[in-house]
Amino acid sequence: MRVVKTCDHLDQARVLELPESVAGCEECLKIDGSWIHLRMCLTCGNVGRCDSSPNRHASRHAREQEHPIARSAESGESWAWCFVDEVTLTVTPDGLRV
Repeated sequence: MRVVKTCDHLDQARVLELPESVAGCEECLKIDGSWIHLRMCLTCGNVGRCDSSPNRHASRHAREQEHPIARSAESGESWAWCFVDEVTLTVTPDGLRV
């Protein structure tokens, strides 16, 4: 039997489009830190480093602000992750899909 995961937080995704340019992880820029990959919060647009980077700013932002979904801010990538439901989503011009 195949289990299909769903996301109950799609209504919280308000900022789907990436900005034209991303300077980097907002928290890392304050402390002169570095990052591997960037994620953007789909609730408020905050940009943070991924969980492969030290300090894990994107997932910390998700927990502390209760903003459940972040998308990849890397060029050419169109996926998002719901930290609560632990499901990968696809970012399309029409919105998010499970």
